Amino acid sequence: MSTVTDIFHQLCPRCRMGKIFRGSLLSGFPRMHERCPVCDLKFEREEGYFLGAMYISYGIGMAVICVFAAVLWMLTRWPLPKVVLWGVLLFVLFVPFAPGITLFARVLWIYLDRSVDPEQDK
Repeated sequence: MSTVTDIFHQLCPRCRMGKIFRGSLLSGFPRMHERCPVCDLKFEREEGYFLGAMYISYGIGMAVICVFAAVLWMLTRWPLPKVVLWGVLLFVLFVPFAPGITLFARVLWIYLDRSVDPEQDK
């Protein structure tokens, strides 16, 4: 499988078989495994490790707001401040989907970090 597919399936970046999360969003906010159930890779390397995932989550949120604003502008030709305001308001309607963005950002952060510094596995 490809890396993109493994990220969307939330698989361990080392063995690509173990799941990072214990459950799915359909059954509530899933907890992360501390270590990969297959290869024993420690997912959270240090205290505060997922601070980088917050930046990824923020970037995803801003990208969604920009898409909403661009579509609104193409459809209405409203002035920029009005389009941005409505883009933010539309994004707020999608807040129930925020846990999915959070999980996706964590998985992206783990993969990014492991690609930059793969040697600190334990």
